[in-house]
Amino acid sequence: DGHSHLSAYERKRLKNITENAKFFAALKLHESVPKCRDSCSASEYFRCSRPKPKKVEDETARRRSMRLLRVEPSVPVSETPAQPGAEEYPQVSAGPVAMIPEGQVEYSKQTEALLNTWRRISEVKADDADRRTPDIERYQESLSSMVLSEENVRKVVKSRVCSMAIHPSESTILVAAGDKLGHIGLWNVSCGSEEGAHIFIPHNLQVSCMHFSPCNPAHLLSLSTDSLRCGDVTRAVFDEICRSEENFSSFDFLEDNASTAIVGHWDGAVAVVDRRTPGMASELSADIGLRRTRTVHVHPVNKQYFLAAGLVDVCVFDVRYLKPKGNQPVSSLTGHTKSVASAYFSPVTGSRVVTVCADDKLRIVGSLGGTFLSYFPCRHNNNTGRWLTRFRAIWDPKQEHCFLVGSMAQPRQINVFQDTGKLLHSFYNLDCLSSVCSINVVHPSRNILVGGNSSGRLHVF
Repeated sequence: DGHSHLSAYERKRLKNITENAKFFAALKLHESVPKCRDSCSASEYFRCSRPKPKKVEDETARRRSMRLLRVEPSVPVSETPAQPGAEEYPQVSAGPVAMIPEGQVEYSKQTEALLNTWRRISEVKADDADRRTPDIERYQESLSSMVLSEENVRKVVKSRVCSMAIHPSESTILVAAGDKLGHIGLWNVSCGSEEGAHIFIPHNLQVSCMHFSPCNPAHLLSLSTDSLRCGDVTRAVFDEICRSEENFSSFDFLEDNASTAIVGHWDGAVAVVDRRTPGMASELSADIGLRRTRTVHVHPVNKQYFLAAGLVDVCVFDVRYLKPKGNQPVSSLTGHTKSVASAYFSPVTGSRVVTVCADDKLRIVGSLGGTFLSYFPCRHNNNTGRWLTRFRAIWDPKQEHCFLVGSMAQPRQINVFQDTGKLLHSFYNLDCLSSVCSINVVHPSRNILVGGNSSGRLHVF
């Protein structure tokens, strides 16, 4: 064949080329192209040609997550007002708000049962016969006996839990939770049925602080960004105590009868509110020199002192000497290198203070009256990020020397620390607890702990 000098592979390649050429010649493609050109005009022929590819700049840019880029979301301003969406709620007007659950126009049987339970257990006075602080060994045993079961986990509010309060009743477990949307969820845990939880809407914005009145637990006081309200179950109404254009952050009672309160503002100021005074204005607004006031807490024994936690500031002030300007703290705690999330006195004597800071440290501080003494830090991961409520370390009302705080550790858990920084116990359940409980509350007399997460779910140990 004239190609004997080629290798077997090259001979095979030439054979394939020859066969392909014969096949395409048999199709007679060279004859069909001129016929197509002759049957149509030049403009029609070129119009049928392949369209030009789009330029790169015309293509839609690839969407990237703003959360991963750590960029604040920018909301475009539209000329027409936005229509209310599925997750938007009607604005709560100023003044009293009826204690009617969301989506109802009148009380259902389940709502009546819940309010009647709250009213009934509030009439029974708590027994103060034994309020001694148990020793650490007995206290650890009581912690180990507390467990979480599936029926004690419930979604009580729709959004992130920002505050909680537990009724002091020793017969019934009644928990209140406030979320980021201004909702308050009431859950009768002892009921044990699906109808035991109801959602009320007394606020427009997040409920950052809540307390049952220490002298009358039929009253539930809740603080939102723009108002302080009192939910009175005897009249089934959320009364408005104080309203301001300033952004409220937290509050605490100045007296055991809960008639006066100290209210913190996000801009650093504080206000004194008297519930007995008519009107919605505060008695006094005082600039205490902080850039932020995230939490305020009154000393349990010396009620004239209150603790204010701000950005990197933790200070004690005397409410008797507050004035609109030029206030000086009685004592200041230094050493925080990042923002402070909370600071609270110990529950019985107020001789200790625990703070939570974004520098991943818990600080336990000794205090005498309004003066800070020595302190030591305890390492703890407080990096909750923007999507979780920041941790707040709270003291157990039954134990002067121990406090609780949420945890970022796996498995998800709630930690109990001694005031020496020693980890005493961790509450966890692999089957029922799979999220971070940033906000926690402890019953004042029973071995009950409630943890709230950022999806509105409560876990009762």
